[in-house]
Amino acid sequence: MPLRFKIKGMTSRDSRTSIPRPLRSGCDDTWSWNRKDKSHEVRLCGVWLRTAQFHPNWSNGTAGVRGSRVLNSGKYYWEVNVSERIFGTSMMFGIGTKKARLHVDAFINMLGEDDQGWGLSHKGILWHNGEWRKFTKPFRENEATTVGLLFDGPQGTLTYFKDGVCLGVAFSGLHLVDDDLYPVVCSTAAKTEMTLSHMRRDFYNLQDRCRAVILNILKTRNDVNDLNLPTRIKSYLMETKECQQVVRTRQRDTHSSPYIKALPCNMFHLPGVKNSFLYA
Repeated sequence: MPLRFKIKGMTSRDSRTSIPRPLRSGCDDTWSWNRKDKSHEVRLCGVWLRTAQFHPNWSNGTAGVRGSRVLNSGKYYWEVNVSERIFGTSMMFGIGTKKARLHVDAFINMLGEDDQGWGLSHKGILWHNGEWRKFTKPFRENEATTVGLLFDGPQGTLTYFKDGVCLGVAFSGLHLVDDDLYPVVCSTAAKTEMTLSHMRRDFYNLQDRCRAVILNILKTRNDVNDLNLPTRIKSYLMETKECQQVVRTRQRDTHSSPYIKALPCNMFHLPGVKNSFLYA
């Protein structure tokens, strides 16, 4: 029987058999779609560019976008909220290297067309190295859905979830991949939209976990300055000057997602992610 976890819209009766989302013991992760690493047929918008719009006018091919998060060796979970415009040849969710194509003037299953990508299409088919196999039921057309992906670097696996249901492990052996791996989505359908939500990661080490606990307790950036700690540790706790401004922005935007908390916290750079920050 597939495992379930509580998602937005579940009734109290549903929640009795629910389980928490993956990486509940970890912390929030913060990354976005990469505006410099996408097809020209993808338009990024929304808070922190987390919404990808594919073929905004009409479609004559397949367009994709890579995320800014480097996945290798860590444990990460993220969800992709897909708009109700689910149709066409292929809408795909998965991971890929920098070598995976992000645009082609043809309607194809682009993510997994070669050995540089691993993807699940909305038709329930897994693709890698140009080969496919049936994995789950096709998504219902023109019905919004949420796709969850759990990447386990140490185990080398990629697990999929759909609307609260764990579909199981789709790919293994990913710990043997030498190139950097990134989240990737692509679509052949015109005016389709995918939005990142509920991003979580496991702690890198004990130091990372301790920092998250400390920052969750502190109220403002000035609280870090007031700590009786060496300067180097204070710098580790707050590594950007823009902390207060971004926290205020985050608090204003919390209404946009039920999973984002307006925590009174500071932020720091994420290892392996350019121009991104983690809120703990």
